[in-house]
Amino acid sequence: MHESLYQYFLTKTNLSPSEFAQISEHFKYKKVKRGHILLAEGEVCHHLYFVLKGCLRFFATGEDGKENTRYFAFEQKFGTALTSFIENKISFENIQSIEASELLVIDRDNFYRLVETNKYINLIYRGILEMAYVTSQRRIYGLQGDTALDRLKWLLEYQPSIMIRLPHKIIASYLGVTPYTLSRLKASLYN
Repeated sequence: MHESLYQYFLTKTNLSPSEFAQISEHFKYKKVKRGHILLAEGEVCHHLYFVLKGCLRFFATGEDGKENTRYFAFEQKFGTALTSFIENKISFENIQSIEASELLVIDRDNFYRLVETNKYINLIYRGILEMAYVTSQRRIYGLQGDTALDRLKWLLEYQPSIMIRLPHKIIASYLGVTPYTLSRLKASLYN
């Protein structure tokens, strides 16, 4: 069950099986159905998730009811409501399973205890933070300067699985366009 997590660690570190065993005992297996809300806006995020199978979506809902998707965690990725998780304060975003998903979950207290005492978790955490920063910068500047068509082309090039696996409405919320606009953009690409 933890083999997938071990392989992830091996891509980032050189830990041994016995060192990994000390880490993996802190992760619990969780299976959720499609559409399950793991965290609702207004709750405090106490968990970090590693996706074994499926997909998690991280999104906020604006005052107008419009959903704005920040991130998708597919297989072999970590995900959490990072601001809430770090600050231990209420979250402004939701975490939802977009597909039936199998997860490994570690609670905040155990995770931070490991960050302080285990160099491998510390490296993984640093990688998560660095990737979150880079991704947020790309999204901020991409949304400010790129056209909707450019954002769609970027998605097709760098994250094609999103286009294949996820519903049209959710993809549109990730790109910052309406579903109608997304349909129009896709049609213009293939004509």
